[in-house]
Amino acid sequence: MEDVAKSAGVSRALVSLVMRGADNVSDHRRNAVLVAAEELGYRTNAVARSLAQKRSNTFGIVLDDLHNTFFADLLDGIHETADEHGYRLQLNTAWRKKADERQAIESFLEYRVDGIIVLGSRTDPDTLRHTNELVPVVSLGAAIEGVDSVVNDDERGAEMVVEHLTELGHTDIVHIEGGDGGGAGLRRQGFERAMTAHGLEPRVVEGDFSEQSGADAVELLLAERTVPTAVFAANDLMAIAAMDRFQHAELRVPEDLSIVGYDNTSLAALRHISLTTVNQPRVEMGRLAARCLVAQLENGRAAAFHQVVTPELIVRSTTGEAPLRRLAATPPPYPPSQRQGTATR
Repeated sequence: MEDVAKSAGVSRALVSLVMRGADNVSDHRRNAVLVAAEELGYRTNAVARSLAQKRSNTFGIVLDDLHNTFFADLLDGIHETADEHGYRLQLNTAWRKKADERQAIESFLEYRVDGIIVLGSRTDPDTLRHTNELVPVVSLGAAIEGVDSVVNDDERGAEMVVEHLTELGHTDIVHIEGGDGGGAGLRRQGFERAMTAHGLEPRVVEGDFSEQSGADAVELLLAERTVPTAVFAANDLMAIAAMDRFQHAELRVPEDLSIVGYDNTSLAALRHISLTTVNQPRVEMGRLAARCLVAQLENGRAAAFHQVVTPELIVRSTTGEAPLRRLAATPPPYPPSQRQGTATR
């Protein structure tokens, strides 16, 4: 800053004002400072500035899984709102592991971010509550008592899936669960409750929200020869992987079995996939989470804010009538008399 001030013929204090974007600087002097900074290759020392101002104007974002496009959509909403209020984003991933999520949160605390948004939290709630005592925290996709959260009504979303499949005549439905991923437990609860309400036996296969776990679940069903007429996966990644494995085993979707996902990611809408799924308003959820964080930073702390958004079932090409119902509704290819005559010959 001393070098920039000398080159521009102004004081160091004025350089500081220009770099902070202050209004009380003439256009002539502002331009002189900016030209000098450009010629010298000057960049503001964000670390030094954050120490001086006790603000970094930065949000730390912890993503559960970089491979899942669901989180990219959430980020679009977060970025839009953060940018409106002058905040930048730093990203870190938890790789679907509790320990890595805690490490990511700790690294953001070390870098003195102003607030943290955790996308699809798997860690224990006490970790987020303790972090929330140090900096504002928002949990996006998992409800945590005592911490601001924005979530989808996951139980209702799962119930909608069961209602859709039973209306199509399916009675043998398997759920590939999401393990300890954000919202996974509520989706399983909603599935089991809805199945029981319809007088059906809920079948659950382990998963962890990853593509591999979706494929592994199908391999297990195929090996045990317990393939259902419908599969409800706890997210789109597992649903798409499951569909791939079933088709590799020469089972047709939806003729031989139906498949439903959750999230309504951009992949689900691709024409050659056309996955029936439960929509979460992902971009809007990201906006809501960022607004929660901004409100905490600018207005002070208040009681924890919990926003629950409504899911929507998006019916596409991967669900159809149960095979037995379809066969019963299909007329024979020729009259009964001809069928009997042919059998006699």
